[in-house]
Amino acid sequence: MSLTITKLNAPLTQAFDSQPSSETKITATATINVQAQRLADFNTLAEALEYAAGGTTGYNFYDAKGNLRSVLPYSKLRQNARISAQHLSSFGLERGTRVAIIADTSPEFSELFFACRYAGLVPFAMPVPVNLGSHAIYVQQLRGMLNSGQAAIAIANFDYVSFLREAAEGVEGLQWVGTPSELATLPAMDVRFQPNDPDETAYLQFTSGSTKASRGVIITERALMTNMQGIVRNGLEMKPTDRAASWLPFYHDMGLVGLVLAPMVSQVSVDYLATRDFAIRPLQWLRLISRNRCTIAFSQPFGLKLCTLRVRESDLKELDLSCWRAAGIGAEMIRPETLRSFAEKFATAGFDECAFLPCYGLAESTLAVTFSKIGKGAQSIKIDAKTLVDKKMAVRVHADGRKHNEFVNCGRPLPGHTVKIVDGSGKELPSIMVGSVLVHGESVMAGYFNNPEETKKALKPDNWLDTGDIGFLFEGDLYITGRRTDVIIVNGRNIRAQDIEELAELQPEVRTREASAFGINAEDGATTIVLVIECRLTSVTERQSLVNRLQQLVYMAFGVNCLVELVPPHTLPRTSSGKLSRFAARQGFIQRTNVSEQSPVVLESGDR
Repeated sequence: MSLTITKLNAPLTQAFDSQPSSETKITATATINVQAQRLADFNTLAEALEYAAGGTTGYNFYDAKGNLRSVLPYSKLRQNARISAQHLSSFGLERGTRVAIIADTSPEFSELFFACRYAGLVPFAMPVPVNLGSHAIYVQQLRGMLNSGQAAIAIANFDYVSFLREAAEGVEGLQWVGTPSELATLPAMDVRFQPNDPDETAYLQFTSGSTKASRGVIITERALMTNMQGIVRNGLEMKPTDRAASWLPFYHDMGLVGLVLAPMVSQVSVDYLATRDFAIRPLQWLRLISRNRCTIAFSQPFGLKLCTLRVRESDLKELDLSCWRAAGIGAEMIRPETLRSFAEKFATAGFDECAFLPCYGLAESTLAVTFSKIGKGAQSIKIDAKTLVDKKMAVRVHADGRKHNEFVNCGRPLPGHTVKIVDGSGKELPSIMVGSVLVHGESVMAGYFNNPEETKKALKPDNWLDTGDIGFLFEGDLYITGRRTDVIIVNGRNIRAQDIEELAELQPEVRTREASAFGINAEDGATTIVLVIECRLTSVTERQSLVNRLQQLVYMAFGVNCLVELVPPHTLPRTSSGKLSRFAARQGFIQRTNVSEQSPVVLESGDR
């Protein structure tokens, strides 16, 4: 079937892009609802929205200056989603056909996502560009997702549709590309929507691709509702008085499931700040929490660090964060010092460190796997570094002065889910022994879409999900120590990539999240550790000094030699969620240096 790309003579103005007139005043949705709260006791998303539409809560969208820009009550979301579903039905697509949507932080995305479910179609969210300077890389990323998800329809807001149209060229099976406004010009079919089945695919969630190419995770309605029940009932202990605030991207599993879908299935209002606006003005997120008395807000650790770095004393006087009872932390390794710095900085603004709520999850288990106990804050333990490496055992350090690693308690599995730690042969390990983290439960994915090879690697017998993470259990709680693919084996020693990166980030010239460590294998099987640093130094002498110092520090800490490459800012690739991708960083290094994975490393240390 031929591809149709709708192009209008003049772009239609979308509701989200239009500014209200000076006489128009919009009001955010209520915190206290008019209907009784139900905590995700529904079979499907559409069923949950049908109930939520009877209340007065919903989504609120704010601009970079903190002004309320658009309001989408759940009642309006239901109405608009059903109308869009009628337009989507005009394509005559088979049930279960995929629809790709670039997930800007806007009302249109939510409407289209639910429209797909009403129409029996399967949506998947695609990212907005992390760095607008990386045009070709972004288009390539979109094209890869369109091909992998076998999308028949692809939709983007006006700001991003040109990228989407470029990415759509040559994609087999793609029938139509356009904007929400252009979709609204198509015929609306008078159809009777069929109820969704709990075992149907609700959506595809593309993994962030931090360690390998992105894959589409199949999430059923049953898995989604099971996971959200665990989140809102057990993880957050959601209340009728709760209100959420979020800057997390809608295309990330924590942003989509945790802060778009979970609030709706518990009829809670949410205040949104676009991710790009948060990156520029992170304190606007905290101001939303303070002003609207939000009780629930999640962040990746780097988001908290960004707030800590940007805040001034005058800002603290204007904030009241005493309302914030659930400060969820997840999506990447949680460093205790990041939490301590945030708590210390914002204590005068009323932030209670007991609000910290570390959790662990991944897209392959819908979102959440474990939650720490709400109201108890972040707990951590210090583990002897040598024993951790040599014996793969988490032995607590009680005496000062010993080298140690500190890990945050990520809590216990959600009801109906089990976590176990296994060794390389798949044998279950006892408490405090470090190994691969496996998860079992109804939230686990059905597999990777159209990728049986990767599905077989991830799903073990009896549907145990191999998360790819390394960790240990202590007194029933889960502690994550890293990614299995991030462990670099040199001469039989296991060295965590995070440890090397953290060592580099201690240097004044190296910023947080601007160091990436990985291993390169030669033909003889030897592994060379590579450390790529985004560097702003221009002096040849200063650059060489940094390289020499880093090599010396790595050798002193780990007893291995290291190749250090200094690259310009914004060189290191990031995933759709903003995390550094070691997989892509390794590939980039290979391309820049013409070194193959199986050939000897010929670069002299520090010659770049």
